[in-house]
Amino acid sequence: MPTAVKMEVTRETIIRAVKSMKKSARQVFLEDLISATSPEYLQSIREARRDFKSGRVKSHGQVFGR
Repeated sequence: MPTAVKMEVTRETIIRAVKSMKKSARQVFLEDLISATSPEYLQSIREARRDFKSGRVKSHGQVFGR
């Protein structure tokens, strides 16, 4: 049987914890946080993957001229 532990954590505590993470771990955490709280973000990822698979993408050089 799952057990839930409730605790209050201040915004400052969370910010301090995130800032103390290694950069790669912080990026993964923030990506997970955004995807867990934003259905629109997840939909944009699905659309981008469909575009990529169907070839509807441009290279950096095509967009920025290098």
